[in-house]
Amino acid sequence: MNKKVEKITDEQLKELQGHVNTINNAQLQLGQLESQKHGVVNAIPQLQVKLKEFQDKLEEEYGKVSINIQDGTIQEIPEADEQANT
Repeated sequence: MNKKVEKITDEQLKELQGHVNTINNAQLQLGQLESQKHGVVNAIPQLQVKLKEFQDKLEEEYGKVSINIQDGTIQEIPEADEQANT
């Protein structure tokens, strides 16, 4: 009843372990990325609130204007009545 236990070669075992380790590492990285994604997704609404608060401060100081985000220039926004007359 003694059966000889067969094994793969050491080289095959190393290759097999390498493939499994690569998959495990990829899954770990994916989990880390998902965790980072979750943090960023949850931060966006807070960032939007801060932007809105700052926009409100600018509107208090400059009125309803359009501000170029590249160079900071301010442009008047024509009123609806003015647009109808032009």
